[in-house]
Amino acid sequence: MTEKILCVDDEPSVLEAHQRGLRKQFHIETAVSAVNALAMIDTKGPYAVVVADMRMPGMDGIQLLSEIKQRVPDSVRIMLTGNADQQTAIDAVNEGNIFRFLTKPCPPQTLAKALNAGIEQFRLITAEKELLENTLRGAIKVLTDVLSLTNPTAFGHASRVRRLVRKLCEQLKVDKPWQFEIAAMLSQIGCVTVPPDTLEKKYHGSTLKPEEVQMLDAHPAVGRDLVANIPRLENIAEIIAYQHKCFDGTGIPADSVAGKDIPLGARVLKVALDYDTLKWSGDTDLQVTVELRRRSGSYDPEVLAAMETVIGFEASFEIQEIGIKNLTTHMILAEDVTTTDGTLLVSKGQEVTASLRQRLRNFARNKKLEGPIRVLVQVDVGSRAVQHSAQP
Repeated sequence: MTEKILCVDDEPSVLEAHQRGLRKQFHIETAVSAVNALAMIDTKGPYAVVVADMRMPGMDGIQLLSEIKQRVPDSVRIMLTGNADQQTAIDAVNEGNIFRFLTKPCPPQTLAKALNAGIEQFRLITAEKELLENTLRGAIKVLTDVLSLTNPTAFGHASRVRRLVRKLCEQLKVDKPWQFEIAAMLSQIGCVTVPPDTLEKKYHGSTLKPEEVQMLDAHPAVGRDLVANIPRLENIAEIIAYQHKCFDGTGIPADSVAGKDIPLGARVLKVALDYDTLKWSGDTDLQVTVELRRRSGSYDPEVLAAMETVIGFEASFEIQEIGIKNLTTHMILAEDVTTTDGTLLVSKGQEVTASLRQRLRNFARNKKLEGPIRVLVQVDVGSRAVQHSAQP
């Protein structure tokens, strides 16, 4: 078996007995204290199963397994103790969420049976987690690919916003930043119901007709309804629904939710979306900053402050011209890509993916697209400054 097992007991003789009796069946490592066990989990983990003695000096077995549950929830936890009273068992189950409760002395065959069951449980947990993650990743890729093909303007907006949201998450030190990034990528999925020329007008700051405003106001709800159909994305669907909600409670949806009750992801997305709309309509970073500050009540002050800290990250990119055949994934388009007859293929700011690269190459083969393509390439700002200072 390749899965590792960690046995924790303050009596070395007990650990030696485990090693002698089980080493031919299992990959066993040992720790003589809870502190030692936690250090091994942090440096040598993950462990499929952790077996802990109840009575140990300092941190007892229940406290240890509770801490392990917080750090590595996928590890299966087993309690082994000579104190078999009912309250100990209840506390172990409630606080440590243990898989098995064994009493000393525990015959090797009994412990081996419990370890086999624990390993099987660990495999089930990790297999389901991997399946869900891959399914989720695949579903999101399909949705974003469809959006990029049907509405490149909306997808370009979402692609740019995703990078900005990632920076804001780093600055704000948020939990589960992946949820924020997925929400950013799917934030414009509801725009499949909006005509492309209406989106072009919005992103370029043109005046919209009342019916166009109504269509745009509806897209977050449409996006929420689409995303809510994917299991485990309920929180992301709510972020999408509230992406245009102002901090003071105004905006859409028209409900009583305001301030910190608005999902943090939506508050981050609101700032990022508005920044991108202003920036790509032609405003400078300074003009964008002034305008965002002017919109009193629109943004969470903490998120707006984080934005002002990271707003200069685009300055670390420079524009280069690349032949269509030389495009690589993760490059960022510096301008709209249009066909020879003027049809928009990809909006500026979009990150090049494998499917997008293939699409552009296909258009080039059919002579409907001419190169080179202008892209943003990240540069080392510090080294560039040194080069400039070295010039006479």
